Amino acid sequence: MRIGMVCYPTYGGSGVLATELGQALARKGHSVHFISYALPMRLDRYQDNIFYHEVETPAYPLFEFNQYTLSLAGKIIDVAKYENLEVLHVHYAIPHAVSGYLAKEIMQGSNPLSLITTLHGTDITLVGLEPNFHPIIKFALERSDVVTAVSGFLQEKTRQNFNPETPITVIPNFVDTDLYKRVECTQLQKQLHIDDEFVLMHVSNFRPVKRVQDCVRILEEVRKTVPAKLVFVGDGPERSDAERLVRELGLWDHVKFLGKQSALPEILSIADIFLLPSQSESFGLSALEAMSCEVPVIATNIGGVPEVVGHGECGYIAELGDVQRMARYCVELLTTPKKLAAFRANARKRAVQQYDIDLIVPMYEEVYRRSLEERVR
Repeated sequence: MRIGMVCYPTYGGSGVLATELGQALARKGHSVHFISYALPMRLDRYQDNIFYHEVETPAYPLFEFNQYTLSLAGKIIDVAKYENLEVLHVHYAIPHAVSGYLAKEIMQGSNPLSLITTLHGTDITLVGLEPNFHPIIKFALERSDVVTAVSGFLQEKTRQNFNPETPITVIPNFVDTDLYKRVECTQLQKQLHIDDEFVLMHVSNFRPVKRVQDCVRILEEVRKTVPAKLVFVGDGPERSDAERLVRELGLWDHVKFLGKQSALPEILSIADIFLLPSQSESFGLSALEAMSCEVPVIATNIGGVPEVVGHGECGYIAELGDVQRMARYCVELLTTPKKLAAFRANARKRAVQQYDIDLIVPMYEEVYRRSLEERVR
């Protein structure tokens, strides 16, 4: 199949999922064309059947604000026309589903497209609820040929908030368990000066909803009982506040900020516990990647996270903002070697058996095939 993939290229779950999906489809022989304003972060090496098309937003004095929605629609039309696309798969409703709908309608007479919209979270639970956006998103969902959501939680939230006529299919996020697996990283441990300390880790885009300061407070509590270090991976608007809190609490020697990194399997392999204290998570892809590397997860009882992290099996779930309880869960695992080992094994097993890339990608292929068959009929 010839597939157009529209996504945000930044350090976030929707862009990561879209990129990994496109690469997996390309390995299976499909032609995948990424359309975005910048090269997706994980699209960092050449691969057969992968193509990238940059969206340029022209500057014109009359237009005071960015016209990305229209520029994206125009680029989709251009790529669809000259690459003869069959399927357009857009990730994140705003503005991609709207641009996709415009392109589909304009191309209908010359090159019909099947429009697949995948919802990832805040496009439905936060941004999409803005009064100005709500009717537009509802319209775009109802004009999509297929709508998928990454969790049962997001599926239900979309029904409650938008009640679209189009059915919503749950296709969970996935992880390449052959890539994301625990490996020896002695050199990295030396570079980070990790000796006899346990390692807590957090990976995110440092948006306010990630509550990265809670990770620092968890470390403060954990260190009252066991020696521990906190490793942050990623960057974003909350990083400076997190750094300020680390200094205020006198923890600077025990916290490392690595910034944005691409070698995540190696970095996750030095972690003992993964922290996800978010106030909004429709799935928790970073938690799944950690689990695949045999890292138990301590997370909040939010959104789709409980669907991924088995409480008392491969991690623990706590209420939002309950730093004390999350710290106690950390200490419990770190001071009970047998339980920590069991949780590590269970985390890996859950990732392999329920969320492996070879289980999930065929679900998208089937969605594409069905939509194309419906279009022919």
